[in-house]
Amino acid sequence: MVGKTTYIAAAFVLAFAAAIFPGSTTANAAPAELNYKFYCAQCHGTDGKGDGPNATKSQPVSPRNHTSAKEMAKLTDQDLINVVKGGGAATSKSTMMPPFGKTLTDDEVVALKDYLRKLCNCKGN
Repeated sequence: MVGKTTYIAAAFVLAFAAAIFPGSTTANAAPAELNYKFYCAQCHGTDGKGDGPNATKSQPVSPRNHTSAKEMAKLTDQDLINVVKGGGAATSKSTMMPPFGKTLTDDEVVALKDYLRKLCNCKGN
């Protein structure tokens, strides 16, 4: 189980990574894996299996398993970008997923989409 200390450590790692990876096209872009672990792992789990600490039976919809090639291959790359930017409601999915379009840069969203493809080892529709 992931505790509060883990999230504080992740925030520190994100801030540190942004400072030491100045070669990205966006000055403050953090690596996709760190963004995933900070923003997505609470629901989707650190390994992307939909088993994060906030994934409870009381949720109306279970978080997507990002490691499922069968399920993830149904989604286009643009579908992934849209849901990251606009949240679940923007794509007629769970309103539990918040939008990150104002939190992450466009470059970070594209990198996160690429990271999701790496987790599922699949291509989109």
